[in-house]
Amino acid sequence: MDRALTDYFRCPEEFAELQTDGAMSSNSDFFQFGRDVICYGQYSNASPTKRLNGVLPDVMDSVNTDGGRLRLPFNLTQVTENLHYERYVNGLDARDHGSRNGPASRRIYYFLRPILPVRVRKHLQRIRLKGWNKIPFPQWPVDFSVERLMEQTLSMVLRSGRVDCIPFIWFWPEGAPSGAIMTHDVEASAGLRFCPELMDLDDSFGIKSAFQVVPEIRYEAGRKFVDTVRRRGFEVNVHDLNHDGSLFLEKAEFLRRAARINTYVTEFGTEGFRAGAMYRNQDWYEAFNFSYDMSVPNVAHLEPQRGGCCTVMPYFIGKILELPLTTIQDYSLFHILGDYSIDLWKQQIDLISKRNGLISFIIHPDYMIEKRARGVYTELLRHLAKLREEQKIWLALPGQVNRWWRNRHQMKLVSTGGGWKIEGPDSDRARLAYASLDGDRLVFKLEGGAPLQVGDEFTPGDKQ
Repeated sequence: MDRALTDYFRCPEEFAELQTDGAMSSNSDFFQFGRDVICYGQYSNASPTKRLNGVLPDVMDSVNTDGGRLRLPFNLTQVTENLHYERYVNGLDARDHGSRNGPASRRIYYFLRPILPVRVRKHLQRIRLKGWNKIPFPQWPVDFSVERLMEQTLSMVLRSGRVDCIPFIWFWPEGAPSGAIMTHDVEASAGLRFCPELMDLDDSFGIKSAFQVVPEIRYEAGRKFVDTVRRRGFEVNVHDLNHDGSLFLEKAEFLRRAARINTYVTEFGTEGFRAGAMYRNQDWYEAFNFSYDMSVPNVAHLEPQRGGCCTVMPYFIGKILELPLTTIQDYSLFHILGDYSIDLWKQQIDLISKRNGLISFIIHPDYMIEKRARGVYTELLRHLAKLREEQKIWLALPGQVNRWWRNRHQMKLVSTGGGWKIEGPDSDRARLAYASLDGDRLVFKLEGGAPLQVGDEFTPGDKQ
């Protein structure tokens, strides 16, 4: 039984009986698993490579079946965690990665940041981010490496001949095709003062959102503010400690700050967290006491810390659920790309929806004060409200997604003899689905519904 496959699909364990075949390479490297499926980890029966811009070894020909059981030339759980935890960054050299932001420059920047106007900050950031669009991996504007890996593996299980369809628990409640969350990171006192107006704007489209507040130094966001936000049906989470970019620089200092953050999590009575500027080290998360995190981008080409978790689905980091950021931040869109439209957001929404993923946004109250930016955000809200009405996407608070995903993780499928039944917390909102092959294409089908093609640009099982 492979934990990664059952965690992702919540299918019965007998459908995820995978084995690792062959002697594994001593080191982790990049390789392919069929067309467009890039992996990072140990593997067998192929020559290693250290660069992404060349031809990667394809291990597809080393896949075999033993009595109908799939045997892979790599460990699926290891490769999935290497993507989720961004461990593949260790295998990127400077030409592949393009990161120019060391600890010293970070400290200097955040020391000067309070006195730097946006026009100066965006100029410095454009210099630092130069070449972002040439980074080969993860793939911009949305990376689906984990989705493709899971789809490819499920397709191979179906090709093994043991079964012609695989039951699983659908990703979202009531059969929603995808989920979406709106979040607001409050960076400074001006943004804090603008929050009531931003809540009015969100409310005008029937969309509730989460506000992440910095607990120390930057401004005073006391219990009165927290209670006001919650009373209006919105959510409050902790945003870093003091947003100085240094949370993850040194382990000892991190542990001291994590203890303070945990105190504020208790004081505010919140469940969620986001680190300042999306800095992160997922291997240190065990020090935190919050329930879910929102600090890991799907693809981080335009973030201070490069990398990305390569998935559009929530995933667990130990006891913490990660809700990845899957769309571009408003600041990057407006001030780095100079784009005052929702075209890129619409493109990302469309791509994520086709993979049934989580569509997540960061909109800063501080930047919505400007009338032009607020007009673009209003257009985005209008588009999301339309998708909720026409496509039935699930627009929810992050805390609601956290509770659903945790409950789904505890659900299981039980055979009833002639079918399957979902058992576990919140199972009345869950929907049974089936995965099967339509020719060479993987399709999902909700029980009683029409088949849903998986993505548009990729067919599991294809080879180069």
